[in-house]
Amino acid sequence: MTRLAPSLLKSIPSFERMSLSQTQEALDLGRSRLVAAGKSVFEEGDAAESFFLLLDGHIRVERLNQEGDRVISLHIPAGQLFGIAQALGRDTYPATSIAVVECLILAWPMRLWQGFVERYPGFGPEAYRTIGARVGEMNSRIMELATQRVEQRIACALVRLMQQHGRATDNGTEIAFPVTRRTISEMTGSTLHTVSRLLSAWERDRIVVSKRKHIHVLDAERLEQLTR
Repeated sequence: MTRLAPSLLKSIPSFERMSLSQTQEALDLGRSRLVAAGKSVFEEGDAAESFFLLLDGHIRVERLNQEGDRVISLHIPAGQLFGIAQALGRDTYPATSIAVVECLILAWPMRLWQGFVERYPGFGPEAYRTIGARVGEMNSRIMELATQRVEQRIACALVRLMQQHGRATDNGTEIAFPVTRRTISEMTGSTLHTVSRLLSAWERDRIVVSKRKHIHVLDAERLEQLTR
């Protein structure tokens, strides 16, 4: 693909403290590629040979439970690192990463990880801040599963998607990538029937609207009230 300009990364937290020459050096060590929607970047259990930066698109992180059911852990927005197994002390990937829409990613060999942390200003602190935020989000999800009613869990999932991946429209906030009812059930440990029933009720109440796999939050305040 076309060589990327270092100025493209200056607004990305992991790179914003680097000089342009350092950013260009980091870019030259990696490679960029497009990942088609629905394709995996890596699979759970694969050898962790690379780490990645998501330049454009959205990545879904998922695992299989002991029964073989898919569980969606989180969604990663553009501008974040992922696949950073070495930072977790692992030599395999702990989960599968799937492109929700067509994604542009940068990949570097995992053997360069420690050098990036040591050489480039701000890279390490931002990477570990990202890890902390994701661990915090997953802990919140565990508490939701353990303590909340299904209606609260589904509302929490939609609020989280709205806050992290929403784009403003004239009459609310649209989640920026396709979200099916099955996706929501796999995020919340709920049945597909329950998700469909609740979303249909919320659509009648003009809290959300769902069309062609896209969810639009019409009344964020009322949706947030449903999380309590």
